[in-house]
Amino acid sequence: MKKPSKDKKKLIVFDVEGVLIPKNRFIFETGKSLGFFQLIQMLSIGFFYKIGLLSLKLALKRIFYLMKDIRFNNLAEIFNRIPSTPYVQDIFVQLKRRGFKVALISSGLPTELVNKLGDNLGADFVYGIELGLKNGILTGEISGDVIDANGKFKVLKKLLSVESIAKKDCVVVADDRNNKSIFIPEVDKIGFNPDFIIRMKADYIVNGNLTGIIPFIDKEERVRSSLSRNDIYREIIHASAFFVPVIANLFGIIPMVFFISLLMLFYFLSELFRMNRKNFPIISLITRYTVSKSETYTFAAAPLYFALGILLTLLVFPMPASSAAIAIFALGDSSASIFGGRLTKKPFLFNKDKTLEGSIIGFFFAFLGALFFVSPSIAFLGAAVAMFFESLPLPLNDNLVIPLSTGFILSFVV
Repeated sequence: MKKPSKDKKKLIVFDVEGVLIPKNRFIFETGKSLGFFQLIQMLSIGFFYKIGLLSLKLALKRIFYLMKDIRFNNLAEIFNRIPSTPYVQDIFVQLKRRGFKVALISSGLPTELVNKLGDNLGADFVYGIELGLKNGILTGEISGDVIDANGKFKVLKKLLSVESIAKKDCVVVADDRNNKSIFIPEVDKIGFNPDFIIRMKADYIVNGNLTGIIPFIDKEERVRSSLSRNDIYREIIHASAFFVPVIANLFGIIPMVFFISLLMLFYFLSELFRMNRKNFPIISLITRYTVSKSETYTFAAAPLYFALGILLTLLVFPMPASSAAIAIFALGDSSASIFGGRLTKKPFLFNKDKTLEGSIIGFFFAFLGALFFVSPSIAFLGAAVAMFFESLPLPLNDNLVIPLSTGFILSFVV
């Protein structure tokens, strides 16, 4: 049995939503139980928070006010139906065997529900939202440190003080900007499928399976990642976008745009069906073989960004600039994803999710793809632009940035 050595950590702090359970699933399922209009209101509030128009505290107060008059037992039943992130039980068993203390801190879930999850996983400490309850019914009021802007930091600081644990002996695992207050310099910071803010502040990045955090916690050398069957299928679909400009050149841009738009609509409906544990003809089958383990119980939005990036590139930029940009995006990005983590364990210092080897290989395949539509010199420029943006930590989705930035540059030289 492993035990933490002197240079290993003593406390592991987990964000809950997006790390241990699917992100936003509790709000979605609760809103759905209240009715269509309440669900739309909740999702709209969440969207306004995400784009910065609402503070976390105000967004949460409005969302939980919409839950007024719900019986707490109903909330508990909804929460019990939400699946955990794959392998989370095994991970907690490993951490407890090693002698670590574990804390769960959530600013999106009531303490009572976080406590249920903590009991199931064997967590030592749990923190969440304090609900206003009267006779077991929600009053719509909420309180607690975790809903404040720096509330999670207050909780962490108090926890470390009470348990006499130094910041340097703590690891924090989180996914989104709501956790930036606890991504302080002294702790080891692991971003799990992180957003831009967490990606910039993290010491380590883990994408895909949560099991990837264990080597960083143990301070062991990380092994080269291997491709899963779903990874291979997903990258094949990504690379097949090379044929989009070929077909657009043969049959016209408008029919291709219409076809992509139709696919996006069907995919969106398919994901809604999947969130309700139902299948959508054909697309659900494809999704089952392409989503990662971490996306199994969440709305997988990456394909929508992927299709939107191609769609906008076709519409905004003239041929052959748009054709070359899409070919570069399709072949360069997929090859960089396939080979980057397989050839090296050393990421860029400025972007811990990317590697130099991956960018070089991506450049090579992007260059080859562009040669079908433009001259070698222009193909070289386009591939260089795409891999430059691919290597950067950007606040926008790569599936939008890479084809649009490449198309923009090429439109001036073609």
